[in-house]
Amino acid sequence: MTGPGQNPNGPGAGLPPVPSIPLTDETARDVAGEQSVGGLVKDVMTQVSTLLRAEIELAKIEVGAEVKKALRGSVFFILALTIVCFSLFFLFFAIAELLADLGLYRSASFGIVWVAMLVTAGLFGFLGYRKVRRLRAPERTIETIKDTAAALRHPGEHS
Repeated sequence: MTGPGQNPNGPGAGLPPVPSIPLTDETARDVAGEQSVGGLVKDVMTQVSTLLRAEIELAKIEVGAEVKKALRGSVFFILALTIVCFSLFFLFFAIAELLADLGLYRSASFGIVWVAMLVTAGLFGFLGYRKVRRLRAPERTIETIKDTAAALRHPGEHS
């Protein structure tokens, strides 16, 4: 569900709304009834505070999304470790069956199973690596912080 004027497929799609500073046009009446310097400073501090809270909220949202991706990717590492632990049973079983002989040595057959499980663990480890490799820095937050810093350094310029 999106609000009026919001693109449901845009960069903020699916993210909760964050506080923002309302942008309005100045009218002649507003300019004529200018506030005192103290009132202006108060307004600026309120807007900076709102901006900083919005930046922090955006960072929380982006970092939270990346943590969820990392957790999903770590499942593959856990699966790989579990398979390696279970495959040790087959290694020891193959050593115990070393003396058995049924056409093909039983130890060789259990050794083949052990190698197959290691290959499977390697596959799950590779899939986990691919998931974790996709993690990215919170680029939108970094970009907006840079824009905010630039605006505070050069308050009269517009980009």
